[in-house]
Amino acid sequence: MIINSNIFRLFILLIGFSVSFVAHSANKLDSVRIWAAPESTRIVFDLSQSPDYSYFTLSSPARLVVDLKKSSNKVELNKIKNNSKLVKKVRTSKPPEKGTLRIVIDLVKPVKANLFALPATAPYGNRLVVDLDSEGSTAKKPPVTQPKTQLRDVVIAIDAGHGGEDPGSIGPSGIYEKKLVLEISKKVAQKINATPGMRAVMTRTGDYFVNLNRRSDIARNSKADLLISIHADAFTSPQPQGASVWVLSMRRANSEIGRWLEQKEKHSELLGGAGEIIQNTDNEQYLAMTLLDMSMDRSMAISHNIAGDVLSNLGRVTKLHKHKPESASFAVLKSPDIPSILVETGFISNPREERLLSQRDHQNNVAKAIHKGVVKYFEANPPVNSLLASKSSVEHKVRSGESLSVIAQRYQISVSRLKKANNLKSNSIRIGQKLIIPRA
Repeated sequence: MIINSNIFRLFILLIGFSVSFVAHSANKLDSVRIWAAPESTRIVFDLSQSPDYSYFTLSSPARLVVDLKKSSNKVELNKIKNNSKLVKKVRTSKPPEKGTLRIVIDLVKPVKANLFALPATAPYGNRLVVDLDSEGSTAKKPPVTQPKTQLRDVVIAIDAGHGGEDPGSIGPSGIYEKKLVLEISKKVAQKINATPGMRAVMTRTGDYFVNLNRRSDIARNSKADLLISIHADAFTSPQPQGASVWVLSMRRANSEIGRWLEQKEKHSELLGGAGEIIQNTDNEQYLAMTLLDMSMDRSMAISHNIAGDVLSNLGRVTKLHKHKPESASFAVLKSPDIPSILVETGFISNPREERLLSQRDHQNNVAKAIHKGVVKYFEANPPVNSLLASKSSVEHKVRSGESLSVIAQRYQISVSRLKKANNLKSNSIRIGQKLIIPRA
């Protein structure tokens, strides 16, 4: 069969045009999701392939421009659900070159932007993540001043793991960890707030993601006495089950102390008045290292004791995966100045425990167990100038590794007063012994 040369040339030209078009638009923007937090917003671009991108900001008005190379759009951007206080709208604009998809994010005000790509991870595909933060939101908030005579509440920071774009683990029936742990966290907060002399602060109250560093900052700015991070465990097989409680590993603790030492501007924040005193001394780093080391030792000792109390109470309402507190390098536990524990409420990958964790009664029982463990510790070891410390009598049960001097220092009393209140003739005490703590 003879083919006309002109028709053949046209056929080749069309094939070349099609190949060129596919090459220039190989990636497709499938959807856009906006997750709004009180002081930040995360925008997620779902793509068919890993993105090749660049970005820049514009002012008057404030805008963030994102260029996605070799990409095309199939999303009606004007129909995106948007409840952000930072984002006006997301739209397209004229691209700088053929085959580039230009996305413009119109902003309410100038923000700090952080962009990064994420590979496909169930239930999501390839993503480009845009984190927007109010430029003043990371500044330290001034503490609320109170009269010195006013007794304070014991403050418990409650951190519901994951949130927003980060679903956490996913159960066999499709339930997200982020949803279950938020429900349990709210119940713990309600019980803390219902306890005289205690107050709860939540790192997140809705379905949005909070940066791990900011979770610690929220606790610190609230002057928290304890941070509890609540999660649900998961494994590759459905057999593992049971709750566990974790504290920071010594290896991570040592590395965090080193990191904090490099940030001299943080010394004052972490060490209070002592940080301001040592800032201008020749031996600042050595003094800071000593104080940070002492602070971390104290925080880890308190964390371990509270973890034991919480675990003991959890064992009364659910199966335990670990019968003793475990240590790990979890980022949310890293603050040297705040005692911190992470509670794995059960295995969401276990069908039975997934059903239990979804039930309101079981959630309430888990929350009650966490609450009881926390209250037990702080009633026995109330912070100075707290309402709990103002009770007429406080009883302390001697734990492993404690001495009279350690107990006296914790309650800020002298060893002689402690001995007199308990009719002790020597400094010898035994594990499990109950001591009366005298009050001023």
